[in-house]
Amino acid sequence: MVKTRKIALDSMLAAMCAALGYAALDFNNLKITFESLPILLGALLLGPVDGMTIGVVGTLIYQLIRYGVSATTLLWILPYALCGLLAGWVAERSSFRLSHWKSTVVIMGCELMVTLLNTVTMYIDSKMYGYYFPGFIMGGLALRLVICVTKGAVFSAVLPQLTATVGRTMDRQKN
Repeated sequence: MVKTRKIALDSMLAAMCAALGYAALDFNNLKITFESLPILLGALLLGPVDGMTIGVVGTLIYQLIRYGVSATTLLWILPYALCGLLAGWVAERSSFRLSHWKSTVVIMGCELMVTLLNTVTMYIDSKMYGYYFPGFIMGGLALRLVICVTKGAVFSAVLPQLTATVGRTMDRQKN
């Protein structure tokens, strides 16, 4: 892919990530968001560096707009950066030809990783800023895991076809 097109695609996916993060339903210790969808799409199409870049830039923009800079800003960005890195690494190792089953495992694994790392970050953030109590972190964990699995299932149903369609479009534009 031409470098300019790749940068444009990364930028567009990062902007989608930021917009989806900002449009999330936020209920204090519970957040329903689809910001990982463009990260996973970019990672599965373009590889680990692009996936991580989309995750870092998109989540950084969202964090800056919504919360500004804090001592834990980088901790909130880290799960999405690792999501893009891991999904992209698996896609690249598979020559960007993941079976539906392998895509599902990668997507579910990434969603679980993001949920667990965000829970750890929530714990650290709550301890640093003085709003910690055990029910805040653990009380919502079961529901966060249900949301995580549901999102993983939806993304697993949508992303393989979306990745194939966008990949074909990218291939046509090469010629």
